Amino acid sequence: MVSPVTVVKSEGPKLVPFFKATCVYFVLWLPTSSPSWFSALIKCLPIFCLWVFLLAHGFTFLCAHSSARKILAGLIFSALGDAFLIWQEQGYFVHGLLMFAITHILYSSAFGMKPINVRAGLVITAVSFLCYILLYPYLSGPFTYLVAVYIALIGFMGWRAIAGLQLANDLWTWTKLSACLGAVLFMVSDLTIAVNKFCFPVPHSRAIIMATYYAAQMLIALSAVECQDVEVARKRT
Repeated sequence: MVSPVTVVKSEGPKLVPFFKATCVYFVLWLPTSSPSWFSALIKCLPIFCLWVFLLAHGFTFLCAHSSARKILAGLIFSALGDAFLIWQEQGYFVHGLLMFAITHILYSSAFGMKPINVRAGLVITAVSFLCYILLYPYLSGPFTYLVAVYIALIGFMGWRAIAGLQLANDLWTWTKLSACLGAVLFMVSDLTIAVNKFCFPVPHSRAIIMATYYAAQMLIALSAVECQDVEVARKRT
């Protein structure tokens, strides 16, 4: 297993632009009441930096590992979703929802279907069902169905990320833990969005949504470098 110290030394410098871009977003804290291309750029900038983070591992690495390519594609659709949500009050919320739905499909495919981990699947199914029950009385029209489909997709993504961890069998790696934590934070972020939009105002909702979202995307991007780190570890042994 690759040690956390090795991870920090090898991956930390590549994430510096992401941390700087995230700080810029929170420092500027542009008002959501006046959407603009500049505010869209500032919001998407940390995700752009995660593109660069993955590309920094080389095209050879991306070409060799489909999971890394799928996570990069998911980050691209995430940036499109972020841009659409800047103008959600102008009718682009559904467009953003669609972009993130595609993102979750790509992430699910990247995490794979092995191991199955039925127990994790049942837990996520129960949590997803409870979330929909919470939201259902506040939904109307197409959102009654769109939100249900979206919850199913993000729940499936969360299941595939959590299923790979296998703590009890001591088969986990730091990247599988990263994927698991990233998926959970993504679900927290999206649930906060849904409750704040459809149910009732959540105190400090924007800060909670963006902090958990950026952390989730960073952790999921980190999970894509597992194959490279395993190869490095093998060469050293």
